[in-house]
Amino acid sequence: MKKIIYGNSNFRKVKINNDYLYIDKTEFIEKLEKLNDDFVIFLRPRRFGKSLFLSTLQYYYDENSADEFDAMFHDTYIGANPTPLKSSFRILFFEFSGINTDGGVEVIYEGFKDNIKSAIYRYFREYGYDITRDSLNSIPTPTGLIKYFFDVIEDDKVYVLIDEYDQFANAILAHSMQDFLQIVGKGGFVRSFYEVLKRATLSNVIQKMFITGVTPITLDSLSSGFNIVKHITYNKEFNALAGFTKEEVNYSLEQSIFKKCKDIDKKALEEKLKVWYDGYLFNIKAKERIYNATLVNYFISEYDTDDCTMPKKMLDSNVASDYRAIMKLFNIGNSEKNYEILKELIEKNTISGKIKDRYDLNREFGRDDFITLIYSMGFITIKDELFGEEMEFEIPNYVIKILYFNYFAVELKKRNNLQIDLDTRRLLVDMALGDVEPFKKQLNEVIKTLSNRDHQGFDEKYFQMIALALLSFSSDFYFIDSQPEKNRKIPDIMLIGRDEKVPNNYLLELKWKKDKDSYETIKQKGIKQVEEYKELDKVKSIPKLRSFLLIGSKDGVEFLEL
Repeated sequence: MKKIIYGNSNFRKVKINNDYLYIDKTEFIEKLEKLNDDFVIFLRPRRFGKSLFLSTLQYYYDENSADEFDAMFHDTYIGANPTPLKSSFRILFFEFSGINTDGGVEVIYEGFKDNIKSAIYRYFREYGYDITRDSLNSIPTPTGLIKYFFDVIEDDKVYVLIDEYDQFANAILAHSMQDFLQIVGKGGFVRSFYEVLKRATLSNVIQKMFITGVTPITLDSLSSGFNIVKHITYNKEFNALAGFTKEEVNYSLEQSIFKKCKDIDKKALEEKLKVWYDGYLFNIKAKERIYNATLVNYFISEYDTDDCTMPKKMLDSNVASDYRAIMKLFNIGNSEKNYEILKELIEKNTISGKIKDRYDLNREFGRDDFITLIYSMGFITIKDELFGEEMEFEIPNYVIKILYFNYFAVELKKRNNLQIDLDTRRLLVDMALGDVEPFKKQLNEVIKTLSNRDHQGFDEKYFQMIALALLSFSSDFYFIDSQPEKNRKIPDIMLIGRDEKVPNNYLLELKWKKDKDSYETIKQKGIKQVEEYKELDKVKSIPKLRSFLLIGSKDGVEFLEL
């Protein structure tokens, strides 16, 4: 079985010995060349495979890689259909994801300068220029370095590749709008760098450019100084440039897990991957939704093919921390309004708004700005087209939904100064083992605190959101089904063990009692609903199922086992 590409974005390494399972995206090289634009930017959420595609462009166009072209591209679309421009450029490659953002503007400035210096030195070394790194050390600014570079190579044909153009800028934006505008606004060192690149395109030294990133915020801040790039992010024909289609996922499974685990339920496994990692749409007219490529590869690499069992964790902890770091951008602009949007999204599972093609960070950061931001980051995706430019969005998959609930729990604690430990995983281990009391106590503390502070605005949906937020920390051993459709009946929450060894599964029906409500009426209604759910075939088939009615009020939560 071939190796799985996970944490490896070097196309040459992946292809030269042909020992990696590779999903061919090279048809998009031909599509890029057919565009009228030579300078393009392509944005996608983190972990979608953008860096590997950028590396593919590097080795396809690099004149130094011509001797290895057949070894790398022999079994690809572009290898069978090469374009006239193959192996015809010198590559200047900037990779900005590794810049340290913890020390403020000065540290970022030094990291940005060092990154540019390294890229320039690498170019000089690869293409035979007799220029030492010490000579570059004498140039004090990023702008000075890039100007010097273009003076030296004025007769070369250059293809510029920039990976994660916005990573360091997004990190500082999450902490300080003022610092962000300082580095990317007029006179800032980032903007000055891109102004030099623009001049190099006008002089025909840079003949092509491909830029990747996550959000359009930095680009829009640079727009007047760098308005030459074509934004292809939402073009229908590039919907599947990064990420995997269903066909590509199924091919990966056939070439890996299914080769060794011939007797497993293939359809069931495919459906699990769809629930966890699928759902992204980047153009309403695109034919199909896209899976997060890195997470699919993670799943395959962690799947135990000796005994054909699922990974213990469906989300790599490194990827989870990556997403949680980028969630800091949720505080841009009016954090309270953003929080209300997130509550609406979690409560209703959908939200409406429009995708903006431009930001003006000198004006108020509004609802559609925030919606565009979380759409760019992959926290929502297109569900449907409404009217005009108005779109309906949804949470794309289970991974993102769990991250939302984790974030919501942390925000609840911070905003309400809750003196509780929200790392509830240990409590939920007890629950899996049959002891609901620790979780009941934790939920009681949260509900009594919050409902007394905001009793008038508290309702059943909010009660359910809080319970789900606390339960989300158990997602490594429970699959949390929130209001699933079961024969047109809808239990509020179901906890289904991801491993058959989990001793107890749960059905939870939640009711909220306001002061004017009759406790007995609510109780009897809840009991009746739970009993109806338990008679459904799909619920009957769940082993070791315990059913509870949770009645919440400003005085706390009562757990009734039925």
